[in-house]
Amino acid sequence: MDFSIKAFDTKNTIASAKTGVVAVAVFENKKLSQAAKALDGSGEISAALKSGDITGKAGTTLLLRGVQGVTAERVLLVGLGSDDGAVSEKSFVSGVSATIKAFGALGASDAIIALPMTEVKERDVNWAIRCVVQAGHEAVFRTDGQKSKKDPAPAGVKKIALAVPATGETKLALAQAVAIANGMDLTKELGNLSANICTPTHLANTARQLGKDYKFDVEVLDRKQLEALKMNSFLSVTNGSEQPPKFIIIKHMGGKAKDAPVVLVGKGITFDTGGISLKAGPGMDEMKYDMGGAASVLGTMRAIGEMNLKLNVIGVIASCENMPSGRATKPGDIVTSMNGLTIEILNTDAEGRLVLCDALTYAERFNPAVVLDVATLTGACIVALGHHKSGLFTRDDDAHNALADEIMAAGKAAGDTAWRLPIGEEYNEQLKSNFADLANIGSPGGASCTAAAFLENFTRKYTWAHLDIAGTAWKSGGAKGATGRPVPLLSNFLIGRTERTARTTRN
Repeated sequence: MDFSIKAFDTKNTIASAKTGVVAVAVFENKKLSQAAKALDGSGEISAALKSGDITGKAGTTLLLRGVQGVTAERVLLVGLGSDDGAVSEKSFVSGVSATIKAFGALGASDAIIALPMTEVKERDVNWAIRCVVQAGHEAVFRTDGQKSKKDPAPAGVKKIALAVPATGETKLALAQAVAIANGMDLTKELGNLSANICTPTHLANTARQLGKDYKFDVEVLDRKQLEALKMNSFLSVTNGSEQPPKFIIIKHMGGKAKDAPVVLVGKGITFDTGGISLKAGPGMDEMKYDMGGAASVLGTMRAIGEMNLKLNVIGVIASCENMPSGRATKPGDIVTSMNGLTIEILNTDAEGRLVLCDALTYAERFNPAVVLDVATLTGACIVALGHHKSGLFTRDDDAHNALADEIMAAGKAAGDTAWRLPIGEEYNEQLKSNFADLANIGSPGGASCTAAAFLENFTRKYTWAHLDIAGTAWKSGGAKGATGRPVPLLSNFLIGRTERTARTTRN
């Protein structure tokens, strides 16, 4: 789906615009938006409201054809709820979703969305633009890539113009919105692929292709190189698999050479059986999504490559399968991690932290400004937060409190929210082992917190945050599929860092 910006004024009016359909807002108190008023010269829109053909309730729609005085072939009335001076975020999202759905059932190929994008409570026009673009991408995203008979091609509108002022800011917002949506699409495509296709090698090849497309520097380390680096914790997870492990480094050096990079570390378990600590059968197919952290790092790298973001960003992905076999790591085995700490593996299904700890140690070599790891790490995070918010963990000091605020603000602005949860020495106490420096699982209680506390032991040489996306990376049931989260949060975080760096340079 193609998006553009189309500004209107007294000379170039929305009523005179040639298009297949124009969407305008109406409200529950029978009021019209400014754009709707501009199309209501004949009174047909007001009449539809008065007759009750559309109530104005958020998410309702009514299609009118051949409205007098309007050049567009159709006018789509979109309910946005109550009109109390500003549109609520929830009502706007509902209205946009209904608009995109209605467009898919029309014979028109192009459309104009003239909803009140500058009048959403506590949101700006840039947010509204992103909302429309992401909804459009979601509507046409396909999951039939591995079907022998493809689903019918989506019909309806293919080109959408957004009726907002054509400023440098809105044009930039649109370009960023499209890049982020494309990044989300890549993340969803990787997540939805079956695990016999989306192997660690496939992730490595995806990174290489991104390198070609966006001039990233890409390096892929294999088993012998990982052994030389003494990544024994990571390698312990891959022992039972026939698929070779891949350690992927992908660099976008868009900032100044001297600027410390932001490092994104992704968990890339392309299938997680639990290893010898075998998972229950029901729902195990969804463990192909256990590479959601890696997929979101690759999706974010695509987004920033498309934006050509003026920031140094390095993606680090530790990828392998966790399988049971005669070679698999056993509960009670002790391994030495890259940074020298020994780990007693009490449960082989707590494997994500075992691959991440070596990746976090590796990240030290980049002298990072900040490291943010992303992982489908614990079911306990779903118990705590459900499927609405990702879990955020940082140390409790001034630098990390500021980082937590920055990440949460980026998520809120992107509509991809996180919630901060605690870590601290009390959780490290739960990780004590009689035989090693650390156990890979804690005593009962606070499992997402003990997992984060485990990782914290490998991050003390830099500023760090951990995102647990176990509840947000995919959906189950009838809506089963990857969500593309947290690409919007990560992208917005990086955009914010870029803008702050630019301001500092100017000053």
